[in-house]
Amino acid sequence: MSVLERIISVFAPHTCLGCGVENDLLLCGDCRQELPRVPSRCYHCRAVTDGYAVCQQCAGRTALRQVLVYTHHQSLAKELLHRMKYERAQAGIHEAAAMMAGLMAHLPEDAVVVHIPTATSRVRARGYDHARVLARSLARKSGLRHETLLSRVGQAHQVGANRAERLRQLDGAFRPVRTRLIRGRHIVLVDDVLTTGASLETAARVLRRAGAARVSAIVFAQA
Repeated sequence: MSVLERIISVFAPHTCLGCGVENDLLLCGDCRQELPRVPSRCYHCRAVTDGYAVCQQCAGRTALRQVLVYTHHQSLAKELLHRMKYERAQAGIHEAAAMMAGLMAHLPEDAVVVHIPTATSRVRARGYDHARVLARSLARKSGLRHETLLSRVGQAHQVGANRAERLRQLDGAFRPVRTRLIRGRHIVLVDDVLTTGASLETAARVLRRAGAARVSAIVFAQA
């Protein structure tokens, strides 16, 4: 939560999206418990796997080897993401990070947390890159290192596009930066929501080509 949001919360506290109780959170502790958890499974075909690993059948289709997912993109989770992306409620970003951090316990200590960069036009409109704020907050809460290792090329917006369209839009959308920090490392990509998987898969492919030893991902919600 930013300093400004902390000051505002004293005089105009948030109202919990679930129960309506006023506090300094968008989702109180009780309502967080109501969020349905996503079981360990392959993000692509939904087959049950250990540690959210990509199953053997899907492994040849993606550079990702593991996609950790906290909850489903519905109800309270969907509203929380809307607030933090479109209504400048950065407090919600840190709340999502706190919930996601529990999934990070088994990652290696030298893993590097990397966000999927948002189109610059949207960053200007919102005043911040919500994906970067989420990744930094998650890294701090998990005791891992956050680095900016991808830059965005172009302004492709993907809302409403199907998987094939998204993959075409994202062709060449990311490029690696500071490749010395990529080579030989376990990279953990961070994004708020997983829909078709196109953004994560494209970014993972770019990082693998730049020398990453392994690319995992973590998202707050999956559609």
